Amino acid sequence: MHTDDTGHDLRHHGDAEVRDDGAALVDLAVNVRADTPPAWLREEIARSLSSLAAYPDGRAARAAVAVRHGLPVERVLLTAGAAEAFVLLARALKVRRPVVVHPQFTEPEAALRDAGHTVDRVLLRETDGFRLDPAAVPEDADLVVIGNPTNPTSVLHPAATIAGLARPGRTLVVDEAFMDAVPGEREALAGRTDVPGLVVLRSLTKTWGLAGLRIGYVLADPETIASLERAQPLWPVSTPALAAAEACVAPRALAEAAHAAHRIAADRAHLVAGLAAFADRGVRVAGPAEGPFVLVRMPGAAAVRRRLRELGYAVRRGDTFPGLHDDWIRMAVRDRATANGFLAGLDQALG
Repeated sequence: MHTDDTGHDLRHHGDAEVRDDGAALVDLAVNVRADTPPAWLREEIARSLSSLAAYPDGRAARAAVAVRHGLPVERVLLTAGAAEAFVLLARALKVRRPVVVHPQFTEPEAALRDAGHTVDRVLLRETDGFRLDPAAVPEDADLVVIGNPTNPTSVLHPAATIAGLARPGRTLVVDEAFMDAVPGEREALAGRTDVPGLVVLRSLTKTWGLAGLRIGYVLADPETIASLERAQPLWPVSTPALAAAEACVAPRALAEAAHAAHRIAADRAHLVAGLAAFADRGVRVAGPAEGPFVLVRMPGAAAVRRRLRELGYAVRRGDTFPGLHDDWIRMAVRDRATANGFLAGLDQALG
């Protein structure tokens, strides 16, 4: 456990809900697309196994990511998932006042704390729909971290609002791990070079079901990339993960991801409509949700979550996120049949 001074377990993630006795449950706790990785991607990864005797060579994958975002390779760093990038940022950057905008993925703050930093928080409010208030970010913050769309709130912040946080001498870290699940990737900052101090993190594990392979990347100015690269161990990304990275940024994959984003949006609308039917029992969906998951508030959510487990469904507890409490749960968007089964289970669990 990695509990902060306010009692939040920053190292609790959705996978904890489906380990051990949860392995047989229908998984709505982990934000990874359920129908992945596709057969063609598994075949690409399998082909790379014949090269395991050689040390990994990331040049082709790095170049492919650069092309995908229209950037020079000096602005790209491949990482073992986006989570490694948070550790690298915490260790490599010399910052005085890091600020993390919450509620959001807790690993950035955990990594900063582990590296010896004192972390300040900006807590977005439910009454504001968890929208970003730029004025709440301290002017002297020299590192600001925000997710877009944000996990767990599923809020998609305007790119212009986030870019407006840029300041001379400030590093602005935007976690876009779920941006490729947004139709058209609207509000994306990946590929922008006009925002000073911008660092964008991307993950390939969510949309492509590669959480067990660990692959992601950082987009930033060449100086920042060089600093992060010096903090990495040798050969940080495995040969199979490099093969996956190259495949997942190819035109065929981008087209497939774009199609999946529209399907996710339709499935999310179906889930949100179903949840709205429980409004008279105190169920509220944060929103509008734009990610492949939704954040839901309900009375007695901790007990409801336990009853859902008994009925065969795992959802993510919300109280480990700073800014939330035990009346919140997060659930991944799944296909309509799965959502209908879950909604029937929720009807029972709500009593």
